[in-house]
Amino acid sequence: MTTPFAHTFHIPVMGIGFTIDTPAKVAHYGISSAISMVDDILMEKMRELYCKKLDIPFRAITKKVNDFRAKRVTEYLNIIDEAVKRNFAELQKSVLKKESEVEKYLDMLPGTSAIKQQFYKLLQEQSAQKAIEWVRANLSVGSIDINIMTKLDKDNYEGDTKLPAEYRDAHAALRGYANSRLNSSLILSAGINPALYSYLEHFDNFYPDANGALQKKIILKVSDYRSALIQGKFLAKKGLWVSEFRIESGLNCGGHAFATDGYLMGPILEEFKNNRADLIQSIHKIFVQALKDREKPVPAQLLPVKFTAQGGVGTSEEHRFLLDYYQLDSIGWGTPFLLVPEAVSVDAETSEKLSEAREEDLYLSNVSPLGVPFNNLRGNTKDLEKLKNIEKGRPGSSCPKKYASLNTEFTEKVICTASRQYQEMKLKELDAKELEKEKYKKEYDTITEKSCICVGLGTSALLANDLNTKVEGAGVSVCPGPNIAYFSETVSLKTMADHIYGRTNIIKRKDRPFIFNKELSLYVDYYKNILAELPAEGDEKQEKYLKNFLKNLNEGIAYYKELFQKQVLESEKTVKAVLKDLEELSQTLNQMQLAEAGANV
Repeated sequence: MTTPFAHTFHIPVMGIGFTIDTPAKVAHYGISSAISMVDDILMEKMRELYCKKLDIPFRAITKKVNDFRAKRVTEYLNIIDEAVKRNFAELQKSVLKKESEVEKYLDMLPGTSAIKQQFYKLLQEQSAQKAIEWVRANLSVGSIDINIMTKLDKDNYEGDTKLPAEYRDAHAALRGYANSRLNSSLILSAGINPALYSYLEHFDNFYPDANGALQKKIILKVSDYRSALIQGKFLAKKGLWVSEFRIESGLNCGGHAFATDGYLMGPILEEFKNNRADLIQSIHKIFVQALKDREKPVPAQLLPVKFTAQGGVGTSEEHRFLLDYYQLDSIGWGTPFLLVPEAVSVDAETSEKLSEAREEDLYLSNVSPLGVPFNNLRGNTKDLEKLKNIEKGRPGSSCPKKYASLNTEFTEKVICTASRQYQEMKLKELDAKELEKEKYKKEYDTITEKSCICVGLGTSALLANDLNTKVEGAGVSVCPGPNIAYFSETVSLKTMADHIYGRTNIIKRKDRPFIFNKELSLYVDYYKNILAELPAEGDEKQEKYLKNFLKNLNEGIAYYKELFQKQVLESEKTVKAVLKDLEELSQTLNQMQLAEAGANV
């Protein structure tokens, strides 16, 4: 249940570096956010920066130190925790100052008028001590959550000797978080990693105490109900409780895009809404038995579970609709915060490119070495750097960090498909095929398209903080969701909060589609691209996939038409626009079906 002193939005992880220190900037205002655990080199540089800011002695954790990656994670999270605590202490002290930080905290909350009146009444009628006590009793910091992308879990070596599984990248990051002082949540994204999930059993602070309290909670980022049920049960069998299911749009999001088989956000949220109690109960039964089997304390009451959503939200009306209709606890606002310098670490050049971006500048690319579609901004400096290397006849990256090294096609040890090492070998293989010019060019472009995003997604934080980029270079990768096209200027944290809660409107364009319609249009384009890439003679499996994809899209459209005819939105004008756009998208899809059917005759 949301309190009058709690925000109904959170800031999800963005890239590797864009939210690397966001909690230190916003947590003392009660705003929760997430840090990526990919880049321990970046964390070490940022830890040195924060040690200087907080006047704390810095001792580098070099690669010569045993378990250096986990230790870097632990120490970085501890210094961010310290920064948040100091910021919050300063905020509490400011209670009696004019235009205090306390006032800023209250001003950003949803529905603040009654709360502010209560606060000002205390200031006028009570002693300063009473006002301070009120602040301490009612205001709290936002959660410092961490995100582990489960796919980024490469093996590591000492010389030629492969280290044990617990030294894999994601395993070490998990251990670093578990050993930190944080009382927060671990967000697991990008699907199930059985070995990593099982490794959670090694840390007691993920288990409830006798009172049911959890020092470290688990959040699952999922794209559909089935995934939530499977992963929730997997963890429950180990006595591990999922405290939040974070439902993310398959395509209307930033970063890597994990497209569903045509299932749309609205029907997915409806399924969660209708089956929430069954999901919790089925997982709880397994969870209790697992705790008993392990002779661990069993909470007397059902542990709380939150359901949140994110991906493409951009207006206060959408925000309230998602919260109210689908009975959600919080909404993730990611991409718009890339234009809030107070909240993120984005360099000036990238910020300008983002503010100027329009629909045609944003596309779903194949630049990621993970082989997953990746939201990209045309003309980003990392891609320009990549193109220069290709023009010089030296495609590929020097691969200074190796976090996305997952390929063993040519080597025993994993390497990255964006690396120069891999691309040189792959291009030699291509040359040996002696293909005709057009086909050769297509395969050449496919190989060299891969970009060094594990470096590029962190560099912006270094540039924004005037830190050394000798290892990384100056190229910046950026992965906004399509929503960035409708946000055109940098704004303050207070202004963005006001926009989220409907106290102001920072979207100047009048043609922004409703969140669900935007996602639907992305899926229609996605389906169109699948058709374009199909070979002349498709197989039975492909036909079955396409048929199912199309069926799910059409069922989603039917759901939306029925939903919005119920006038579930606040504005009748919005409802009319939504239904009009739905009809147009439905017709587009029908025309594509007819064209495909005609081509197969």
